[in-house]
Amino acid sequence: MSTETASAGRVAAPPPAGWEEARSRVYAVGLAAALPAVARPLAEIDGHTLAEPLTTRTDLPAFPTSSVDGWAVRGAGPWRVVGRVLAGTTPAPLAEDGTTVEIATGAMVPAGASAVLRVEESRRTPEGLVDGVPRPAPEWREPGEEAVAGEELLPAGTPVDPALVGLAASCGHDTLRVRRPPRAALLVFGDELLTAGPPGAGRVRDALGPSVPAWLRRYGCQVRPGDVVGPVADTLPAHVAALRTALAGADLVCTTGGTMHGPVDHLHPALEALGADYVVNTVAVRPGFPMLLARLVGADGRVRFVAGLPGNPQSAVVALVSLVAPLLAGLAGRTMPVLPHATLAEPVPGRGDHTHLALVRLDRVAGTAHRVRHVGSAMLRGLAGADGFAVIRPGTSGATGDRVPVVPLPLLTGERAW
Repeated sequence: MSTETASAGRVAAPPPAGWEEARSRVYAVGLAAALPAVARPLAEIDGHTLAEPLTTRTDLPAFPTSSVDGWAVRGAGPWRVVGRVLAGTTPAPLAEDGTTVEIATGAMVPAGASAVLRVEESRRTPEGLVDGVPRPAPEWREPGEEAVAGEELLPAGTPVDPALVGLAASCGHDTLRVRRPPRAALLVFGDELLTAGPPGAGRVRDALGPSVPAWLRRYGCQVRPGDVVGPVADTLPAHVAALRTALAGADLVCTTGGTMHGPVDHLHPALEALGADYVVNTVAVRPGFPMLLARLVGADGRVRFVAGLPGNPQSAVVALVSLVAPLLAGLAGRTMPVLPHATLAEPVPGRGDHTHLALVRLDRVAGTAHRVRHVGSAMLRGLAGADGFAVIRPGTSGATGDRVPVVPLPLLTGERAW
């Protein structure tokens, strides 16, 4: 990074960004720094993101395909058996009326066939012929019934999951151009933190070191065991060194604590020493106000980011859903997450000129959002029973029956909560 010498003077901090503005801003810088597209075999792309639209190389199906086990017949019955067609073979045409071939599900329907008779609806005559009444609707899939050759099936930016992998294979692809999952690291700041055992004697247990990597994985990040470091000593040199090391291998480095300007808050001076530019420096949201996102350009020209999460656990999660989730969507080349809406089942107070992110439990059947208890910024009990945050915009309060946006918490990797 650039220089390690922090300037002596301090520039007055800009006013906090609005919550919606901050989300849009970090998504835009993430998208501008989207990870490069690479070609990967289908077996290796689960969890990646499409860098190009998924199109089919042939009609789907590519040929008329029997939907049932039975008999491909020509003309009126009863029919004389002239062969068998199994999946994976190319049959000869049925050239004469009154003839049939036994056919398996998934097999190619021979040219000249007028119908497919289900095996369970057929019978053999004493003369060895096949008889029965085919159903009026065709019992095969026509070429192009699912898609025609060259048709776009999914747009660029679509997350790759097992269903997409299977679809790509059925379309005839062996590789796809994708963007890899962003790699993230975590630096835990705070000498007062314990990493084992119960809290006491003025020291608190670190709750973010174990949990933030799990949240990041659920947002589609790669986080390796060695990418979680801390507690980092409460000195400026230790902060600068830890950030430099983490940034060498990660696209995003999250930090916990130190986002204010207290006597042992060294994140801002460390970012200044490394030549970082702020994308967002504080957000007008409660809880989680002192969150930040900074951008750095390395000697290799690659852009990295540092997300400063507040030290209070719930505030840190607010920063994750507010800044980190949109940034990661941009880095992966995905679309900006669209927030679902729910109906408030009870009033939710506003927070003056700040956006209020209120923890809620969702009733998916009724489409309602219910407030949860134990929601202080230092508490995690309410978060453990919540599905997301109801968004109460600045200058408003949420009344019973109001439809409001909800920021869902991811349940499993890549899974939406609503």
